[in-house]
Amino acid sequence: MHRTTNIPPLGDHSTLVRTSMSTPVGELTLIASQRGLRAVLWHGELPADSDIAASAGKGRGAAILSEAALQLDEYFAGKRTEFDLPLDPVGTEFQAAAWAELRKIPFGETISYGEQARRLGDVNKSRAVGAANGRNPISIIVPCHRVIGANGALTGFAAGVDVKQWLLRHEQHGAGQLSLI
Repeated sequence: MHRTTNIPPLGDHSTLVRTSMSTPVGELTLIASQRGLRAVLWHGELPADSDIAASAGKGRGAAILSEAALQLDEYFAGKRTEFDLPLDPVGTEFQAAAWAELRKIPFGETISYGEQARRLGDVNKSRAVGAANGRNPISIIVPCHRVIGANGALTGFAAGVDVKQWLLRHEQHGAGQLSLI
């Protein structure tokens, strides 16, 4: 099930470019500003009538999209465990801190929402962490799929728990061997 009404804030659309790519877990839409990757959205998250321009292949935003697509292809092929891209998400100070903490979770590992809250300095903020992760605009690259319930349950993921499970298995048991579609 795909989220269609909870699109992360993207900022001024006039400065953004986008492209789409097919992956083993479905179509992704990549959006970039001149400063960095702004979003990686699942199929159906970006309205069909969006005014974000398709990339014309020129400029810094287009170069960022090209590099992001290459690195995502490498990730799905099992050749990349970390992403090295300029990021430019739009969010609150707390969301930015939560997303930065997500990037510290090693490939193939998981932590609980409570552990992420502890790392952010307040074990009582696990619900706030969950809400911030739910607004993460840069799926996969900012790996909110690596956060699970305290009891090990797979909970809350924009593309659905089946995709979250696929991504975790992909990272833990050998890339390139699985296909969701």
